[in-house]
Amino acid sequence: MDTSRSSTDGTDSGTDGGADSGTDGGADGGAGSGSAAGSAEHDGTAGADRTGWRRWAMDTRPLRRPAYRRLWSSTIVTAVGSQLTAVAVPKQIYDITGSSAWVGYASLAGLLPLVVFALWGGAVADSMDRRKLLLITNTGIAVTSVLFWIQALVGLDSVLVLMVLLALQQAFFGLNSPARNASIARLVPEDELPAANALGSTVMQTGLVAGPLLAGALIPVIGLGELYLIDALALCVTVWAVMRLPALPPLTGSAAKRAGWREVVAGFRYIALHKVLLLSFLADIIAMVLGMPRALFPQLAAETYAPYGEGLALGLLFAAIPIGAVIGGLMSGTFSRARRHGLMVIVAVMAWGAAITGFGLSTSLWVAVAFLAAAGVADMVSMVFRGAILLSAATDEMRGRMQGVFTVVVAGGPRLADVLHGTAGSVLGARAAVAGGGLLVVVAMAILAVAAPALRRYT
Repeated sequence: MDTSRSSTDGTDSGTDGGADSGTDGGADGGAGSGSAAGSAEHDGTAGADRTGWRRWAMDTRPLRRPAYRRLWSSTIVTAVGSQLTAVAVPKQIYDITGSSAWVGYASLAGLLPLVVFALWGGAVADSMDRRKLLLITNTGIAVTSVLFWIQALVGLDSVLVLMVLLALQQAFFGLNSPARNASIARLVPEDELPAANALGSTVMQTGLVAGPLLAGALIPVIGLGELYLIDALALCVTVWAVMRLPALPPLTGSAAKRAGWREVVAGFRYIALHKVLLLSFLADIIAMVLGMPRALFPQLAAETYAPYGEGLALGLLFAAIPIGAVIGGLMSGTFSRARRHGLMVIVAVMAWGAAITGFGLSTSLWVAVAFLAAAGVADMVSMVFRGAILLSAATDEMRGRMQGVFTVVVAGGPRLADVLHGTAGSVLGARAAVAGGGLLVVVAMAILAVAAPALRRYT
């Protein structure tokens, strides 16, 4: 079950001169004018080659931008805090019902509002000051966390109340995420977008590792309900950081004047007309739907890796991909300056598929964990450049809607993968399903790269 709020991808020259796939200048159409970090703040030496270990270490240039630094630093606290709630909700539901099925139903209860409000939230983010929208939605998420705490404090023990609060929280997150991600291109120069994405993704992946571990340690000490309160207090840090951001109103007169479903449909039409945007979404769908094997982790822990201890095996399998992603983020200096963003996405997705195939063929737990960690590194590279393509290839008045679709793809892809892999695992066996899914990723991505040169040529 995924209750995490951070849970958190261009074009033919023939279709749109403002986002041409073959040149930087065309893709800069929206980003160049939209970067508040602009040339006035840009340090001419920022792009200078680094030597020694700095060449490999994380690229921290975006942190020299005060506004981005405030936004990023707030996620350090909330990335962990959100995971406390992500653990507490399913744990409380299971304690009340004694049924894993109800835990799954609650996950679905949160998915629909996330999808609806992420799509609508993208249109809202393109029609109003994004800073104001972030203030409203972060406050709403904080209030929801307080309500989670209150229901636990008074001992309601109502699954219905928990599901309603979860749906409300996911609706606020759906409104929040597009505005937050779209704002990054207004806070840093375009050449620093991959580095900014790497910084943000590394924090989120660290939260996926540290948050559940912290929750497991705190529940026996302070109880379940207090996890919600800690999350609410962490969100106060985010609200304070957002208050200190500059205003982020729509840049041009062509920005959406309203945020109805006509504007949402216009966003999908924009994606259809801009090949690199469409292809970047397809790359993520290929990687996640065909190659995310998390639904088979319990079966593999119980069958293939049982001699190592089922509990140890299960914990390591779930932790390996986020750990690999964190390692990839810490070493992002090795790739964040690459200019061929489309090619980097292709290579990363194929590397993901190859690593998942190796995982499926592994009988040793430690070899399996190493392959999953390698997959996590590849996933980080893919996230960094898909995010950069989304922000650079779309004009500012469309960035919110692009991020809304991105949120839906990120949330929905792994859930579809759970159904696909769970079904395949029961028919073919867990290891065959995993290895076969990884091979399908490599083949499908190779076909996409050959059939659609716009992605591999995108610079």
